[in-house]
Amino acid sequence: MLRIDLPAPAGPAQRSLTARRTLLFALSLCVLLLCLAASLALGSRSVPLSTVFDALSGSAKPTDTGAQVVTGLRVPRTVLGLVVGAALGAAGAIAQGATRNPLASPTTLGINAGASFAVVTAVYALHLSQPVQYVWFAVAGATVAALAAHAMARQSGDLDPTKLALGGTVLAAVLTSWTSALMLFSRRTLDEARFWLVGSLDGRGLEVLTPVLPLLVLGLVLATAVSPALNALALGDEAAQALGVPVARIRATAGLSVVLLAAGAVAAAGPVAFVGLAAPHLCRRVFGNDHRLLLPGCLIGGAILLLAADVTGRLVIRPSELEVGIVTAFLGAPLLALLARRAAR
Repeated sequence: MLRIDLPAPAGPAQRSLTARRTLLFALSLCVLLLCLAASLALGSRSVPLSTVFDALSGSAKPTDTGAQVVTGLRVPRTVLGLVVGAALGAAGAIAQGATRNPLASPTTLGINAGASFAVVTAVYALHLSQPVQYVWFAVAGATVAALAAHAMARQSGDLDPTKLALGGTVLAAVLTSWTSALMLFSRRTLDEARFWLVGSLDGRGLEVLTPVLPLLVLGLVLATAVSPALNALALGDEAAQALGVPVARIRATAGLSVVLLAAGAVAAAGPVAFVGLAAPHLCRRVFGNDHRLLLPGCLIGGAILLLAADVTGRLVIRPSELEVGIVTAFLGAPLLALLARRAAR
């Protein structure tokens, strides 16, 4: 794999830049730890942090209901949010880098809609009822949708970023309408799939992560492998080829990593919108455009966004709660409008 190193300042300037980046990553990890603590402690019933520590260390009393809430409900939910948020953030960073399109994400490329349509079709036809059964249907739907969006964006062998965004948006609209039609046609399908389609971390145990972990790990490995070459792709296909970058192979590998990360995340938590779009844009302001730094930054940033949205959804209408997919959609729609306006300038 070709590695493209960015020009780096020498001497004291290089040390200052390295120290600044180290500080930014340390601060990001501190914010992530705060989100993890909030996710474990806050909800319809708040639990003191001392009880959280006792529950995690195993020193809580067996009759302590607060500790039971932490270990039985909030630890699985928090781990799921951490993994899904990181996967969506990384998928968004790679999608935007590979397509050179700031609006690219698993949602705008139609990948989430493809996974959703495949899952709802499987629920309708095969009478599936457990989220763990949705995994391979979500992967298949995400793969077909990604290939269709790329096929629509091809022009004389080159990938047109504008057509990719438009094709993905049209594809998502079509698949979403077909998904709605299936649910309206079958009340049983509607009852089984509606909560999954909203995008939620509630009521899902760690067992939903077991089948998707290999997909997420492979997707992350591929994303890490192609991230240096994405710096060259940002210069344009011709410039990247002149630098010796195998553009078609890098783009195909990046596309595969996006499908694996997005499909694994959707299979575990449902189609959570806008995290994959927002995380790269927010992290780019902090860590810059170097994908070797942007990718780990988006892993942290995506997890922070999803956990913060989940905690917000638990608190705004306590003791009930809003699903995390509703919160991210409510906050992400204005962000998409802002990005589209900037892209049109």
